[in-house]
Amino acid sequence: MRNQTVVALPPHVLQRPDMQAAIARHDFGEVFALARKWAGISFSKIAEACAIKPERVGALARGQGSIATYEKIAAVADGLRIPGHMLGLASRSWEAPSAQEWMVGPNGDEGVNRRDFLRVSAFGVGAAFTLPAQLHEVGRGRIGSDVPEILARRAARLRRLDDVLGGGDTANIYLAECEATKSILRKGSYSAATEKKLLAILAEQTQQAGWAAFDAGEHAGAERLYRESHAVAQQVSDPALAGNALAFLAYQKIGNDPVAAVQVAEASCAAIGGEVPATVKALLHERRAWAHAVAGNAEETGQALSTAEAALLSDRQAPQRDWSSWVDERELKIMAGRCWTELRRPLRAVPLLEDALRGFDDTHARDKALYSCWLADAYLMAGEVEAAAGVAEQVLELSAGVASVRPRQRLQPILRHLASHGSVPAVAAVLDKAKS
Repeated sequence: MRNQTVVALPPHVLQRPDMQAAIARHDFGEVFALARKWAGISFSKIAEACAIKPERVGALARGQGSIATYEKIAAVADGLRIPGHMLGLASRSWEAPSAQEWMVGPNGDEGVNRRDFLRVSAFGVGAAFTLPAQLHEVGRGRIGSDVPEILARRAARLRRLDDVLGGGDTANIYLAECEATKSILRKGSYSAATEKKLLAILAEQTQQAGWAAFDAGEHAGAERLYRESHAVAQQVSDPALAGNALAFLAYQKIGNDPVAAVQVAEASCAAIGGEVPATVKALLHERRAWAHAVAGNAEETGQALSTAEAALLSDRQAPQRDWSSWVDERELKIMAGRCWTELRRPLRAVPLLEDALRGFDDTHARDKALYSCWLADAYLMAGEVEAAAGVAEQVLELSAGVASVRPRQRLQPILRHLASHGSVPAVAAVLDKAKS
């Protein structure tokens, strides 16, 4: 292992309130800047210790881009000797083990880091986020109604990983959850009501695992998981989950067979009827709009977007499914902007995307990078080459180190289009950056 002690943050720097605040926010650019200012550690030494290019360290210190993968965050922790608990990680190999770091809740809930999981430690749970102890004993007794509740809370918390990590980081975590629930179903004894709840959770977990596989570029695995989820959702008569599984399948088919994608997207909306939460209905109809947009069906796209908007406004006070609760007005604006870009209507697309992306936190680097690609595309259609180049540069910064294949895949045709304007200085700069 590389000797990293020469760039370890000294205690007086590590204990500074501004350094601790930057570490808690995962603002590594600020961490690097403070390390240079107060400890005299050069950016080149930081780069060497943390396995990051020196120019990227400098860019991060200037507030450009972010670090969002588990591997890179762990490398920074080890390179600068930042204790794991400060970053939401398990104790590092060079730390003395801390009995306080992981605790079991009073109701037997899963181990949680002492920092709030949703705010900080989503970056670092990884394989350390193990099953509650009592769930390992399922073969020795009857499964009570509390087990589905534990698994449901767990699924909701682990789903937040997708807000900040790409599928390359999360796919194995979500697959392990599916296998753990299958093991409970296989080994345990339970009532019919408990079995139905366990199967519904399995359908939900399998969808999340499929999405992570898709995000990582594992399309065959994703399709298998979506189909498995759909079968289980039908088995327990859950139209929301069944419809969402079909919507995922449609989303995956869009690139290769837009006509088939439209058919599956229409089936997903038909499956839910009227008895599903508002956010579920809005989610499925916006994905139907997307399928129609890629297929070139402008009228159907507009109708689906209107249906999604009406659904979202219908009854938000009623209980919503956790897996659809992220759908809001900004999400619908982003989808509408994407749809109108695909339909080559930049005058409609640009205001929607600009408004939705304004204030979009860089912490959600994958999603912001991906959505920004459509804004760059829309600028190009409108003849705004410099603006398109500027957004493309932001996408490169945001997607660096993100374990998702989709932002760079979506950016490639934009870069090829920009290449025909290579004499424009802003374009030349971003094309050069894309090669590095």
